[in-house]
Amino acid sequence: MALIRSILYSLLAALITAPFGFFVTLSIVFPMPVRFWIISVWRSGFLALCKYVLGIRYQVIGSENIPSTPSVILSKHQSAWETVSLQDIFPPLVFVLKKSLLMIPFLGWAFAAVKMISIDRSAGKDALRQVVDQGCDRLKAGYWVVIFPEGTRIAPGETRRFKTGGAHLAASAGVLAVPVAHNAGEFWAKNAFVKKPGLITVSIGPAIDPAGKSAAEITTLAEQWIENEMRRLSPHLYPDVAYAVAA
Repeated sequence: MALIRSILYSLLAALITAPFGFFVTLSIVFPMPVRFWIISVWRSGFLALCKYVLGIRYQVIGSENIPSTPSVILSKHQSAWETVSLQDIFPPLVFVLKKSLLMIPFLGWAFAAVKMISIDRSAGKDALRQVVDQGCDRLKAGYWVVIFPEGTRIAPGETRRFKTGGAHLAASAGVLAVPVAHNAGEFWAKNAFVKKPGLITVSIGPAIDPAGKSAAEITTLAEQWIENEMRRLSPHLYPDVAYAVAA
């Protein structure tokens, strides 16, 4: 049944993504709110497919921790699911993504139209400067910024040291950093065609004030909260009892 659901989902998702990507690209002549509205319509269709075709639903805990001002979201990254669903949970936002993704027909064009932050990962320190410069611009314009500090999708139960790019942005812009944990990878695994039905939990932690903190300190606080919360959400995947950032 999961295979049949996944095949049907893939077909329907392709049918709605191509035209909406095209519409968003054409909407570049309109203000940003119009472009985001078009994406919100596509997002509603995507989440409906997840719910009614794949049988994947989600719940949010800690929504009271969402700040009232544009902030940097430091999120766990396990699947493609959260790249869409986080847009449904938080105010209008942009992601930090690989520049090469902008070349994907329709989807990449839509990314460019809504001014996602694109970076060249091979640029070293220049990549960090790109994140900070573009990120500060988006935050000043009223948009939130999502950064996956692990840098790539990580399988459930695994950990990878967090990078400091998101913390540097929060500190440079003087905005709050919001840690987010979730267990989406248990139902939507990395590169897996077959998705499993179930209830995804997205947990939003207390915002971290960057005032008086270094990027390393902000990153450590976010990493500790997220990894501890992951062990609470998915205790069956972690053999250790408590989490501590490695020295």
